[in-house]
Amino acid sequence: MMSLKGKRIGFGLTGSHCTYDSVFPQIEELVNSGAEVRPIVTSTVKSSNTRFGEGTEWVRKIEELTGFEVIDTIPKAEPLGPKTPLDCMVIAPLTGNSMSKLANAMTDSPVLMATKATVRNSRPVVLGISTNDALGLNGVNLMRLMTTKNIFFVPFGQDDPYQKPNSLVAKMELLCPAIEEALSHKQIQPVLVNNYE
Repeated sequence: MMSLKGKRIGFGLTGSHCTYDSVFPQIEELVNSGAEVRPIVTSTVKSSNTRFGEGTEWVRKIEELTGFEVIDTIPKAEPLGPKTPLDCMVIAPLTGNSMSKLANAMTDSPVLMATKATVRNSRPVVLGISTNDALGLNGVNLMRLMTTKNIFFVPFGQDDPYQKPNSLVAKMELLCPAIEEALSHKQIQPVLVNNYE
């Protein structure tokens, strides 16, 4: 396994608010491993207040954890390509909406701009999906990304096959091992895991 110490990791959050509680311990683990974690958020993250917490509070938490101000605009994210390149870009959670945009080369958020910049530099991108339609209309986008060079996945599985049969969620506790493998341009295996207890 590759050490994460000294690696510059972009960490993109998109609007799957119910997943943040399982993602934030992974951010802390990255920081504790010695990685430099640069937080990037979509406008949905910043401006939405839900039963899972207020946007401004999540932003405060990620800034506190990483020691860096969030990148929250496309112009702020653009330098992550040429000027301050990332060793790896992570999007966790990755919503179905952002997944479909990424798969179809739409760059309309800071998180997607940072991802595009990383792909441009042939550096790895690690995706931790959390979407209710991964096995529905978004299935084609998931498969497109799975076959795209330099894009890797946190292992995922159905979280509620009977109530939400099209839903897939990444096993976020495997995020750091997935990043370590991706830095060697390898996909952590197995990709499909039992997420339903």
